[in-house]
Amino acid sequence: MRLDKFLKVSRIIKRRTVANDACSGGRVSLNGRVAKPGADVKEGDVLEIRFGNRVGSYRILGVKETVRKEGAAELYEVLEEDAQTKAERGEE
Repeated sequence: MRLDKFLKVSRIIKRRTVANDACSGGRVSLNGRVAKPGADVKEGDVLEIRFGNRVGSYRILGVKETVRKEGAAELYEVLEEDAQTKAERGEE
């Protein structure tokens, strides 16, 4: 699955256009390398997303084309995340 689509389906980033812009801007790393929006993601990959001075790290646990909002959090494991990013994702 494409990286920008995974970010949207997993709801780490709410809109695909925003995910695409983040990837194109060099703010998303996949397994330690800057990734483009079309990069292929698979289970076990580690994502790092930087927005300003905030950083979030996630391990991909599953890749599905569609998922309900309630099941989106099962697609990844949070490795590192600040409180503001967690709140924006809807977790407290």
